[in-house]
Amino acid sequence: MSSTSSLRSVAASELAAEQAHLDRLYARLDQLRVTAARRRDEALRESGGTPQARTERESRVVAQGETLNELSAVEDGLCFGRLDLLDGGRRHIGRIGISAEDDPADQLLMDWRAPAARPFYLATAASPQGVRRRRHLRASGRTLLAIDDEVLDLDTARQSQHAGRDGLVGEAALLAAVSAPRTGRMRDIVETIQAEQDEVIRAPLTATMVVQGGPGTGKTAVALHRAAYLLYTYRRELSTRGVLILGPNPTFLRYISHVLPSLAETGVLLRTMADMFPGVHAGDIEHPEVAQLKGQATMAGVIAAAVRDRQRIPDAAVALDTDAGPLTLTPDMVARAVARARAINQPHNLARDRFGLELTHELADQVAEQIGADPLGGENLLADADRAEIRRELRADPVVHGTVDELWPTLTPQRLVDDLLSDRDRLAVAAPDLDERQRALMLRPAGAGFTPADVPLLDEAAELLGVIDRGPNAAARRARRREIAYAEGALEIARGSASIDIEDDDEPEILAVTDLLDAGRLAGRQVTRDRRTAAERAAADRQWAFGHVIIDEAQELTAMDWRLLMRRSPNRSMTIVGDVAQTGARAGATSWQDALGPYVARRWRLAELTVSYRTPAEIMDVARRVLAEVAPDLATPTAVRASGVRPWRRQVEPSELAAAVADEVRAELAGSGAGLVGVLIPEANRLALTQALAGLDAERVSVLAVAEAKGLEFDAVLLVEPAAMVAESPRGGSDLYVALTRSTSRLGVLHSVPVPPALDGLAAVTS
Repeated sequence: MSSTSSLRSVAASELAAEQAHLDRLYARLDQLRVTAARRRDEALRESGGTPQARTERESRVVAQGETLNELSAVEDGLCFGRLDLLDGGRRHIGRIGISAEDDPADQLLMDWRAPAARPFYLATAASPQGVRRRRHLRASGRTLLAIDDEVLDLDTARQSQHAGRDGLVGEAALLAAVSAPRTGRMRDIVETIQAEQDEVIRAPLTATMVVQGGPGTGKTAVALHRAAYLLYTYRRELSTRGVLILGPNPTFLRYISHVLPSLAETGVLLRTMADMFPGVHAGDIEHPEVAQLKGQATMAGVIAAAVRDRQRIPDAAVALDTDAGPLTLTPDMVARAVARARAINQPHNLARDRFGLELTHELADQVAEQIGADPLGGENLLADADRAEIRRELRADPVVHGTVDELWPTLTPQRLVDDLLSDRDRLAVAAPDLDERQRALMLRPAGAGFTPADVPLLDEAAELLGVIDRGPNAAARRARRREIAYAEGALEIARGSASIDIEDDDEPEILAVTDLLDAGRLAGRQVTRDRRTAAERAAADRQWAFGHVIIDEAQELTAMDWRLLMRRSPNRSMTIVGDVAQTGARAGATSWQDALGPYVARRWRLAELTVSYRTPAEIMDVARRVLAEVAPDLATPTAVRASGVRPWRRQVEPSELAAAVADEVRAELAGSGAGLVGVLIPEANRLALTQALAGLDAERVSVLAVAEAKGLEFDAVLLVEPAAMVAESPRGGSDLYVALTRSTSRLGVLHSVPVPPALDGLAAVTS
């Protein structure tokens, strides 16, 4: 596509006119805030009334509170552009839509996500889409600073000395944004979205889409703006199910946390894998090889075997001293009870009641034989009512209760996984395909903290165990489940005493019709309304199914991670963002098809981002040599700008390395005057370098291993001991590629041993 831009000077009168419109917009914004605050306060002052009235009041309070949050979040950069149309029309583009107070049809500001705003991002001189001029507005707070105009007239664009690079829309605004100093928080790109990014952002909701893009292509920003677009366009579909955004680490989530609020969206759930199991923060660290083992798809079978192993059949007969007298529980009796409990195909904890019931029947038959046998050899003398009484007494017997607990214990996912990973024998039974060295690596002390690689194991265990409901409405929900079980014949017993049991039991094994009706009334009375947002409810509910799932740095996910996430997205509405050339995890993806094939076959769409806006050409040239070794089939993104600063390297003595790093960081802080410095290090150098840099500006200097720096960006990067960085990682080349491309301007390498061959071409300096 040819160049689109023709910038021209803007008269002072134009600035004044735009400032006047900006003033009108902010006045209307203030008015909307006052109205929302008044309505919220009025709702808060209401009291009493019917339950329905109180519920409606509560809803108004929540809704007006959310409106206030959204209106406050768009204060900065409220309006950033204008379209002048060929038909004489005019549209101001901004973060939200605002209409005039006296005329809702008078659109003062158009939301950037509206279809009619799309030409702001796509129109070119060759394809103007009805646009004569695109205007970019640059403001500080509520004060307009400057205007940049692009005249979408092909002849004028060709003649202009300011014509932009091929494919760039709003080049001046774009280059100003990517060249500005970093602040430690990701900026939104709503003012500078490019055409290939817009295609991803506005893709349909239902598809499974993979966004493959190299460093600096804006993958993360595109994913976040896609979330905002989907919530705007599919509000009805997503308002109740919510959107999950999964990031690689907490640093990354803090970095991106302000983007969606700035786009007037506050209902998205941000999570790392460490927090994807409610009630557990899996913050412990383990050896990468252990994490790799836990991430293999075969671990699903290991967890299933661990559950079955807890459904124990004793090796020999067990003597029970019950209130009904001494009884003998044989392995065959337990095996029959286990088989019948498994046959109902319920999770372990939910099938436990059936196991206890079957075991009670086995023991009751033994009691009946002891006390009801006909001495003359005829049929047993006990009536059905007598047998029902025996079963009732055995169910209440503490010895029988204890036996059921021992043979089929109620388990939490945490207990199952902790027991498995802390017991050599249990692990050997559940994971016979692992060798002794691998099982020894996985063993850890009982009660140890969980790691991110444990979270999919906990989730797998939860699926197989089921949940015993003990919440506020548990009785009603259990009654409803018993109703369903009765209708399905789940509690049918192959004995002829059912009718007597119903008549005589205090806690009948099969519900009567009146019981079911009473249970329904009870459930209807006790169910309470949940006024939490969709994101808040999703955070507390392991079984929550999201309306859409967005995964950043998705190449790092293991096979077990994918199993967990697919449970959260049964409709497979997902945006999967990553770069297989940057995979650092041992069990991470090297192919999107390999990762997704088990769940969606080939029913996924690939979108590629090919332009690097962040990484300057000088650094991208170095990264290209690394990429050729790591992933020769992938193309390096095309850099849209040059920084004018060549990357360099300097070799020092090992004893001087920490001091040299500190000197370089001080020089960078003194010279740049603004921006952030990233010091990327091998894990082995963390302590020495952290100590050497103590006392420097912690707001501007970050010392990070490569895995911690994924998705982040800095004005300047100092790469320390790249050879050690490569050697300590199972995917060292990918880690080096990531480290090289974190900088927006300047890159230096300090080393005491020779650098990897791909860095030999860096300019060597002596001081």
